[in-house]
Amino acid sequence: MDFGIAGRKAIVGGASAGLGKACAMSLAREGVEVTIVARTPANIEAAADQIRAATGARVTPVAADITTDEGRAAVLNACPEPDIIVNNSGGPPSGNFRDWDRDAWIAALNGNMLAAVFMIKDTVDGMIARKFGRIVNITSSAVKAPISILGLSNGARSGLTGFVAGVSREVAKHNVTINNLLPGDFDTERHKSNTEAMARVQNRTYEEMKAIRIAQVAAGRFGEPAELGEYCAFLCSVQAGFITGQNLLIDGGKYPGTF
Repeated sequence: MDFGIAGRKAIVGGASAGLGKACAMSLAREGVEVTIVARTPANIEAAADQIRAATGARVTPVAADITTDEGRAAVLNACPEPDIIVNNSGGPPSGNFRDWDRDAWIAALNGNMLAAVFMIKDTVDGMIARKFGRIVNITSSAVKAPISILGLSNGARSGLTGFVAGVSREVAKHNVTINNLLPGDFDTERHKSNTEAMARVQNRTYEEMKAIRIAQVAAGRFGEPAELGEYCAFLCSVQAGFITGQNLLIDGGKYPGTF
């Protein structure tokens, strides 16, 4: 299927590894010019080289902290008129809510809610004027089924979900869609660190905790980042113009509910 987005321009956050890199790779394969963002220069440069080699696409790496005004300005200077935004940021630390002070909560809100809100604010009117826009926020399955040790993430990402529920309906008539992807258990470094944290809390080994988590997934395995990347690319396609304001759970059947 031709997604009809060749030649479009995209900004992808947290793209030096994991799910963000997978989304950038899938968009690049569709002929999208991607500006990829992460904080560490060496890592984002290496990711750019890998995406170029695999796809032949134009890739612009930007080393910036997307949670700051200066970081967002640097990204938008590199790609001033994006057609596609993939908001993606590493989650805040796991732990017990009794140990988190105000600063911890502000950092979580800034990283997993406000950064995406301000990126949407900075780009959506241009998309409206050009009559095309696709915004995908990579959140978490914890929005649907909260995870006890991820209280900071549960709260901040749910806040973004509420914001998107409203603004997505305001802009849909302009062929601008905003959706959230809720990844479940994907084989990433972030997932590994969360598994290690769960193992410590339950006094288990990492391998024991990993086996328990796999057993909870109906598919019997963790997801591959490329699988989420392809789903993201479809949401950015011309064919997906009638999908907006949705929270799309990709978890291999782990969530047991009907709705």
